[in-house]
Amino acid sequence: MSSGLAPAPAPRRLLAALSLALALMAAAILALHGGSEAGIRMVIRATARTSFGLFLLSFAASALARIGRRRLLAWPFRNQRQLLLAFAVSHAIHLAAIGAFARLHPESFRAAVPGSAAGGAIAYAFIAAMAATSFDRSAAWLGPRAWRALHLTGAFYVWVSFLVAFARRASASPGYWLPVGLLAGAMALRLAGYVIGRRGRQGSPAGAT
Repeated sequence: MSSGLAPAPAPRRLLAALSLALALMAAAILALHGGSEAGIRMVIRATARTSFGLFLLSFAASALARIGRRRLLAWPFRNQRQLLLAFAVSHAIHLAAIGAFARLHPESFRAAVPGSAAGGAIAYAFIAAMAATSFDRSAAWLGPRAWRALHLTGAFYVWVSFLVAFARRASASPGYWLPVGLLAGAMALRLAGYVIGRRGRQGSPAGAT
């Protein structure tokens, strides 16, 4: 989800471990609550949080690598592709839980999710497209310029979707200002990383010609 080419593939076991952890988390919640409405709602909330955390890491990964030279800050960038795919897995479980909520408890669902779902559908379409093009063959088929356009547009659309969702809830529940602040911080990192990267290119021999 950076503005450049996708980084080299990270070990697939990271994606496998994250995916397994997400699946086990959802299964454990449902097992504890017997698949009740409360259990489904809890899965929705839990996967919303895991999706948000994975998205933030992926969104800020390239900027962290440019701003800081320490291995800890470079880790998200080295594993950016796997973090993006894990985010897609988390949000797929989130969507499945929402679907189960709508099917099994339609009245509660309509009360909890008023209005149009068009914005969410667009976000999911971007997530699916970015996940599908996070592999070497699909990225090569799409081409560097189209890949950058898709991932940059998709990343910012998902960022806006998270921001709008949290900001709407913040007026009634001040605790939601924390994720709003984290989103603002991630955007500030992206902008700082862009400026640093641009200065680096201009200062290089290639940028001076």
